Amino acid sequence: MREIVLDTETTGFDPETGDRIVEIGAVELVGHVPTGQTYHQYINPERAMPDEAFQVHGLGDDFLRDKPKFAQVGRAFLDFIGDAKLVIHNAAFDIKFLNAELKWMKLPQIPWEQAIDTLAIARRRFPGSPASLDALCRRFGIDNSSRTLHGALLDSEILAEVYLELIGGRQPDFALSQQAQVTSGESSQEWTPPARPTPLPARLTQKEAAAHAEFIGKLGDDPLWLKT
Repeated sequence: MREIVLDTETTGFDPETGDRIVEIGAVELVGHVPTGQTYHQYINPERAMPDEAFQVHGLGDDFLRDKPKFAQVGRAFLDFIGDAKLVIHNAAFDIKFLNAELKWMKLPQIPWEQAIDTLAIARRRFPGSPASLDALCRRFGIDNSSRTLHGALLDSEILAEVYLELIGGRQPDFALSQQAQVTSGESSQEWTPPARPTPLPARLTQKEAAAHAEFIGKLGDDPLWLKT
């Protein structure tokens, strides 16, 4: 199973009032294990970076000016995520921005059901407790000391660790799916057990076999199981 842990950084809170994406970071998981494949892109928002956004992300107008616009990277982004589940903290926010950008490019929208919201998972597991990414890092003992500013790739890497803890630890299925693989690399669906070299001995005694034969003899000459 392929999943993409995803984070975006934006100029504000609402794409309908002119806010845009300035950074996308994503980490690939296969079978809940990071593969080392990532996607990271800074994006020119085509507008001035508000002071409050600069304070959060540390991304200024001079830095973003020569970066590609979303229209130049949107297709490559969609190709990277494919139909994988998207693991996002507060998914509604990121999907809202991504779909706005994709709509302006006349590209396919990301279905809401493609997203896995770790914020919702955390609130179900720990009702009434803080559920921010920093709070979850503290709960699970995950080092986020390098998170002095919000960065999309760093946050997605940290979120990947948080997600694995939320669903039951780094081996949520206790590796049962991997144990089902045979040594040749074939899947468990393709594997069948070999025949025993020596058949097991009968467990019926001669007395039991004779009693069974006597019982069958009393059922007549036309038992149901012999009919075709």
